[in-house]
This record gives sequence, C-alpha cells and structure tokens, in this order.
Amino acid sequence: MTTAPDAAEHADAEVASVEALLDLAVARLGGGRRDGQHRMAVEVDSAIDSGRHLLVQAGTGTGKSLGYLVPAVRHAVLADERVIVSTATLALQRQVVTRDLPLVADAVAPLLPRPPKVALLKGWHNYLCLHKVGGGFPADDATLFDLSGLAPGESAADHPAEGRRGRREDGAASLADQVRLLHTWAQETETGDRDDLVPGVPDRAWRQVSVTSLECLGQRCPLLAECFPERARAAAREADVVVTNHAMLGIAVSGSPHVLPEHGVVVVDEAHELADRVTSAATVDLSLTSVEHAARLARRHAGAETTQLDAAAQAFGSLIAQAAASAFPLGLPEELRTAVGAVRDAARELLTRVKPDATPKDGGAPLDAGAKMAQSAVLQLFEVAERMAAEDTSSDVLWCARPGDGPGSGWGDGVSRLHAAPLHVAGLIRAGLLAEATGVFTSATLTLGGRFDAVAGSLGLGRDGDDGGDWTGVDVGSPFDYPRQGILYVARHLPAPGREPTTDAQLDEIAGLIEAAGGRTLGLFSSRRAAGAAAEAMRERLDVPVLAQGDDQLPTLVRQFAHDPATCLFGTLSLWQGVDVPGPSCRLVLIDRIPFPRPDDPVRSARTRAVERAGGNGFMQVSATHAALLLAQGAGRLIRTAQDRGVVAVLDPRLATARYGAFLTRSMPDFWPTADPGVVRAALRRLDT
Repeated sequence: MTTAPDAAEHADAEVASVEALLDLAVARLGGGRRDGQHRMAVEVDSAIDSGRHLLVQAGTGTGKSLGYLVPAVRHAVLADERVIVSTATLALQRQVVTRDLPLVADAVAPLLPRPPKVALLKGWHNYLCLHKVGGGFPADDATLFDLSGLAPGESAADHPAEGRRGRREDGAASLADQVRLLHTWAQETETGDRDDLVPGVPDRAWRQVSVTSLECLGQRCPLLAECFPERARAAAREADVVVTNHAMLGIAVSGSPHVLPEHGVVVVDEAHELADRVTSAATVDLSLTSVEHAARLARRHAGAETTQLDAAAQAFGSLIAQAAASAFPLGLPEELRTAVGAVRDAARELLTRVKPDATPKDGGAPLDAGAKMAQSAVLQLFEVAERMAAEDTSSDVLWCARPGDGPGSGWGDGVSRLHAAPLHVAGLIRAGLLAEATGVFTSATLTLGGRFDAVAGSLGLGRDGDDGGDWTGVDVGSPFDYPRQGILYVARHLPAPGREPTTDAQLDEIAGLIEAAGGRTLGLFSSRRAAGAAAEAMRERLDVPVLAQGDDQLPTLVRQFAHDPATCLFGTLSLWQGVDVPGPSCRLVLIDRIPFPRPDDPVRSARTRAVERAGGNGFMQVSATHAALLLAQGAGRLIRTAQDRGVVAVLDPRLATARYGAFLTRSMPDFWPTADPGVVRAALRRLDT
C-alpha cells in the first residue's frame, strides 16, 4: 500500500477521498481493509457534508473509531469547522485520545492542507486547582489538618495528633497522605487531569484540590495563567477535533452550552448511553444535609446570618425524615412543597448577602475564595428548591428516596432525599445538541427490534428517517459470522422468574452449563443479590474459581477472569457493558432473566405512564426497549474476535414464549438459536476440549 508521504506527492489535498485517507490510517495501524468500516466512513462523510443527522450501527470488530475519526478530521481541516467527539466510557475516551486520534492525525496530515489539531476536554472538577492547592481556598474537610504546616518529606506519622486523626488502622493511605500525594503531584503534572494520576485517589481526597466551575474565581484568580481547566478550554477553542464525554454533553444540553467550544458537528460514540447520561446530568436532589451544608458555608466563609435558612432546614428536615419512599406524579404533597418553598425563599434571600464582590481585597486582588464557595452552594440550593417547588412540575419526575428502602435508594449515607429528574430528555438533546450542529451517533447496538426508531426518538429525532426526515439510519454490519460463531440458548423448560433471586431449577441449569464449559463463564445477573446467591451456590457445587462483583475492584476481577480460563465471573449492570475478554476465557455468557427495569424505578415508571397517556404502548416503548438494549449489550460480550466461539444462555423462558420475545431477540446478535439443553452442553464440551 502507498505510504502517506508518497501519496501526498500525487494527491490534491482538497480532493483526497475519505476512503483513501482511511486506507492510510488503517495501514499505519497495521490492519487490513474492512468493508463495514469503509462504508461507515463514507456514510459519516456524506452526513457531515449534507448536514443530515446519522445513526450508524457498527458491530463489534468493525473498527468504528477510525470509521468516524477519519471523516471527522478531514472535514474539520478542509471546512475549518470544529468537530466534537464524545464517548461514554473512560476506557474508550483514553483509547481515542492516546491511540486512535493521534494515529489518524499523523497518517492523514500529509494529504491535508495543514496538520489537524486535537484536544481533550472534561468537566471543571476533573482538573486540579493550583490556587486551592496553594491555600487559596478553605479546606472542604474541617477535620483535615493543615498540610501547609508540614515540612517536605514529613507525613502524618511525624505529628502524633494529626497522625491519630489521619491514619487508618488497616494501614491504607489516610486522607492526609492522599492529599499530600496530590500536593506533590501538582508540582509535576503538565495537565492537572485527574485521570493522569496513577494510582488515583478517592473522591474525598480529590475534592481537597479541585473546584467546580461555580466555585472557580475565573478572571480574578491570581493563577489564571497557570490554570489547568482554563488551559484545556483554550486548547479546545483552537482545536479541530475536541474529545469529550457524555457527561459534558449532558451538562451542555441541561442549560450550560458554553462548556463546549463552538462546533458544527458532534460525533457521539456509545450513543446508546447518551439519553441515560443526559438524564443523570439533569437530575438533582435535595436533603437536609445539602441545606445545612449551604448554610454552614455561608456562615463560615461569608460571615452571613442564616437564621431564615436554618428555620427552613429544620421544618424541611422533620418532613423528609417522615416521608415515605415514593414517587409524586402530581407534584410534591402540599405540606412538603411548602417546606421546599421555604428553603427556596430563604436561599434566595441569602444570595443577596453572600457575594464575593462584597468583600474585595485591596488593590483589586482576587475574590474571597471562601465567599465564592458559599455563593456557589447557596445558588445551587436555590435552583434545586425552586425547581422542586414550582407550580408546574409536569416536565419533571419527583420522588423521595429513603436509605436502603424503595426507589432511588442506595446512597448508603443514611440520608433521605428528594429527587427531580427530567421526564423526557429528547427535547433537551434536540435543542441543546442538534439545533446548530450535525449529529453522528454510533454504537454496536442502535437498532432495537431491528429498527432505529426507538433510539432515534430518545435522541430527539423523528420517526421518519427513511421517508424524507432529518436523519438516516445505517447498519454497516459486523465482520463476525454470528450464526457460525455463537449459539443463543433459551432455557424455555425453566419456570418464569419470580421474586426470589434464584431458584433450585435455575441453579441446576447454571451448574450444568458451567460444568460443560469448564468454567469460562461470564454471569450477567439482574441484581447483586442474585449474582451473590448464584456465586455462593456454584462455589459449593463446582470445582472452578467463581468471582463475584464486590469481591474486589471490577478491573481486577476482569483481569483475573481473563487470565484463567477456568474462572467464572458473576456480576450485575457494570458487567453488561464494556467488558472485553476475547479468547477462551469467555465461552459462556449467562443471563439470569430479561433485564426489565425495576417496577419501582420512578423515572421509567413515569415515562411509561406518559407514553400510555399519549395512546402508546408504555411497556414496549420503555420497559421492552430498555431490556432489548441491555440484552444486546450483554450478548455482545461473547464474540469479540473472528476466532471466538461460544454460547449465550438466557435462563428466562419468556424470551421464547412471550409475545415481546421476538422484539427482544431481533435486538441481539444473529446467533444460531436452540432451546435444547443437550445440544448446548455438547457444544460447550466440544469447545472446552
């Protein structure tokens, strides 16, 4: 194949085709031509040129990163129009930033008028704040001793009082030691990016050296010229291609479009996760703890009197402590709404007195950082309370979550909370992301039931993509031969799942399948309780290692699973997506039941009711769509290379017997289907040998 420099001597940069550039990039990577990848690049290039939104499903093994990066780089340089690329997972973002995009930029540069410029952009709190490290902000943790009083090389052990307070009995790094590590790292890092710190530190330690965008002093910061997030944003404003993440897109469409630089194209990889990420970014909560925190900062750092907010907090705290875990489809109950309204009014009044500009330093020096923190906390409190106490909350889903009980629980800190989430996010995505930019959405799973409509609708696109609408859906296929490489086994002889996490019949089936496979099993379960029960039972019955989510950090467990083919790994949602274990370690993927959302999930329950009020089928549009997406993702863990073989075993007979079963099955890879346990076990034994 012709190398880039040689080709450049004979090519006109303005007419170099996207396929020629793709060939150069693939050759630089050491790969070969993939028809699906070429088709994808052509479709992305056409969509960008025409301004027509594109949904492109590219199966595992297609090489979709290069399939969209090559046309993105080409367009950004030739049209001088910035392209945003967003990923859902840190792993893919790291791959794009450190490998794929530099490779593409280097390979195609000789055929373009100028070398492309690329940048990485994350949320403000992902970067270290040098002003905070230098003592410009008060410490977030009142129990943290003053690190500035320790000499270089000293630790908490050199100061007995601080050591008793800062060192954990198990010998693990204390908060003080972790913050000391961050202070040392601050003198070495060139990016201030949290992800560049290896090993990392817990959130509590990171908060000691970072600030939110609201807390930032902005142009009044004495270290503005050295500011890491400001540098990242300046680089993004000069770049042709900016890589970010879905959380940033969620912030942008939730009312802060300025977090992204101006752009004409946005490419969303792992697009099946975007709607949920936007929902998460637009979800807020209110608790007695958050009210008291804002009041405490206002008193401590702004010298403000908080009598009105303290009284409102006490009234709100009494009510929320007694409130049942439930959703509020008609808005907050009157008494609770009145209490939240009192918090809103008190926060509004306090905002007039908590102003950093009210106490400027001599000579126009920086703002009072403590007062800025207080202002940020009170402003956030006001906005949340105002949203929850509004006269019309029909665009939101409101619910109360009690610790360990009911919908939305699980914070683990013993605090009851009110939550508000958007009922729909399609309009937010449409208005905030696609109104002024062309959208390219890609994933291995964008068709549900064989159609793009469900995902397109969740992204704010119409349902007429094939009939003159503003989007096109294209499936470029997969290089894998799914019917020859995999079997879809539905255990239709088992009873339908009930409330219990596992049944004896199900455990017998699991044991028989794992025994036939010789271990090599990834177990995907609908709940942590079910995964734990199955793991414990298999440890007693079988002579193979069985790991369960929660035994260790997830990356460690996945590495152990991949390293030893006899090992089994059982877990919940974190394992359904993103686990990439090619080869003999994963021959069997077990799915205990169809992953419908929990019946007490407040957001999806509210969306189901909204669809039904509009005359639609809420179950199919919400619950079945959710299940189809997860089934497709879970089944996708099996075949990762052209050499992989194995079985996806679904232990829920409804996949074969229920009317919606065909819709769910069409969303999964096209494996060879069977319901015969003997056939499946014989196939697994052959693979094991």
